[in-house]
Parts: sequence; structure tokens; C-alpha cells
Amino acid sequence: MIPKRLKEARHRAKLTQEKLAVMAGIDESTARSRISQYENGIYRPNFETCCAFAKILDVPECYFYTIDDDFAVAVLQLHSARNAERNID
Repeated sequence: MIPKRLKEARHRAKLTQEKLAVMAGIDESTARSRISQYENGIYRPNFETCCAFAKILDVPECYFYTIDDDFAVAVLQLHSARNAERNID
């Protein structure tokens, strides 16, 4: 599910492949191709890289691993509600 979820989250955040990769600490010379390979399922990012993507894209780490699409939507809604609650306090 990582390829699909990564691409969806990146588009939602309105980031290019290169911008996301650079923000995650991936070398600029390979940035776009690395994200492209992750989004196309050629390679799989390790957990630490997924955590970096999650932070940048403002999604919970589990979002990348959830198989059920409806559950993924629910996870995002819960994450958003939790962030909103934290910002109120």
C-alpha cells in the first residue's frame, strides 16, 4: 500500500516528488527518481523513511501500511481531529 498512499499524500500536500525527497533528507541528485521508484513500487522505503514522509505529509505512519481504503480515510480523519485538538490546547 505504500506506493498508493505515498502518492495520494504527496498530491494532497501539493509537493513534487523532488521537493518531498529533499525535505526527507534524500540527496537532491536522486530525489525525484527515488520517490518515483517508491510510488511505482519498484523499491520500498524503510520504516524510518516512511516516518519522515509521514511527518512532512502530516499523516500518521500507519497510513502507509493500512490495506483497507475506508480504514485509511478513518485514520486520516482521526489524525486531523487529534491535531486540531492539540492546537486548541
